[in-house]
Amino acid sequence: MTGGAVYFLLGGSLLLAIVLPHATRRIALSPPMVLVGVGMAFGLLPMVDEMSLDPQDHRDLVTHVTEFTVLVSLMGVGLAIDRVLEARSWTSWRTWSPVWRLLLITMPLTIAGTMLLGWWVAGLAPAVALLLGATLAPTDPVLASDVQVGEPLTEDVDRPEGEDPTEAPDEDDDIRFALTAEAGMNDGLAFPFVHLALLLLAGGFGLADAVEWVGWYVVGKIVIGVAVGVVVGWLLGRQAFHARADTLRLAEVGEPLLALAALLASYGAAELLGGYGFLAVFVCAIRLRDSERNHSYHRAMHGLVERLERLMTLLVLLVLGMAMTQGLLEHLDWRGVAVALALVLVVRPVTGYLALALRARDGEKDGGLDRGEMVAVAFFGVRGVGSLYYLAYATSHEHVPDEPWLWSTVAFTVIVSVLLHGITATPAMARIDARRGRTPAQV
Repeated sequence: MTGGAVYFLLGGSLLLAIVLPHATRRIALSPPMVLVGVGMAFGLLPMVDEMSLDPQDHRDLVTHVTEFTVLVSLMGVGLAIDRVLEARSWTSWRTWSPVWRLLLITMPLTIAGTMLLGWWVAGLAPAVALLLGATLAPTDPVLASDVQVGEPLTEDVDRPEGEDPTEAPDEDDDIRFALTAEAGMNDGLAFPFVHLALLLLAGGFGLADAVEWVGWYVVGKIVIGVAVGVVVGWLLGRQAFHARADTLRLAEVGEPLLALAALLASYGAAELLGGYGFLAVFVCAIRLRDSERNHSYHRAMHGLVERLERLMTLLVLLVLGMAMTQGLLEHLDWRGVAVALALVLVVRPVTGYLALALRARDGEKDGGLDRGEMVAVAFFGVRGVGSLYYLAYATSHEHVPDEPWLWSTVAFTVIVSVLLHGITATPAMARIDARRGRTPAQV
């Protein structure tokens, strides 16, 4: 492909990325759906034939591109969450009830259910089936924008006319909040199971290895990731909002690149210390937001991150669509189709609903959901870029049997999720908002 063709395709695609969010806002057609379709069309062009789009030929590149895409999205959703989490307040923790349920119940059950499908239906070895489950279990912060919270609520710009400016702004509804916070946290919490699969693939997994996995990969790396996120977020928050010198208060200057600096610093520090960087970035964003919750600077940082996320998503989805018409689904068979459909239509909805309905919190309280809202949260577990990252990470660290089949199956699952959730998200959320007497502009 010539340089001119590359620039032309990127320019046209960027124009689509700019226009699509506005053009598809009120119709059952999401920007990811269109971008994948455009990528498929690009893949049919003669100029693409000379390019290799097989992920097995570019594992490191796929790993780093998808990694950065997820990181940018995690910073964005962390800055957008308006609900406070106070460590010493039990009431505050209870308002996050749907999130804890989805993380501690739904996610392990989804991993187990997908692993069972991989072993029983697809005939995979247990370690490979576990890797499949860990790869597909996390919901995605990148492609779930239609069912996530919007921009941060800051100062008086979001307040209805006549509202008391001394009161905290209204929070986003529990459905969007639960799906956003879940997507922000479970990308980091899937890593222990990816590592477990890699340890099993390496062979010789005994009692000592099991103890090491629980003590280090489950507890130690999570604690380090959270601690790094808290410290970096606190330090940067002090710098941005409370520095003694006016010229050093970045919030007053309005320089939004602090969000990118926070992303890189928290992720790098966590990885250097051996913790989970994804978790550190999300926690850093939450802590940074807490430093001065209602300052309009958060909106500026979120705007920068949102645009960067749009660009990265554009790149990933275009290449994914191109790869689909260049042989990415070549190894897909009925087993992969069955696993993908079962995960999206059965495993996630059932485990999600069970977790939310078990001793459910009163739907009239923050963190409480009524039956219809539980169904919505359980259903909209979007799979996306994170799954591509985990598979690329695993295959670049260990030889994985059935790797071509895994790539075809994971890619197909992402496409199924993009199509199904993209078509249903707009009408479903509009119906829920109408039932609550709200308009999309209010959430």
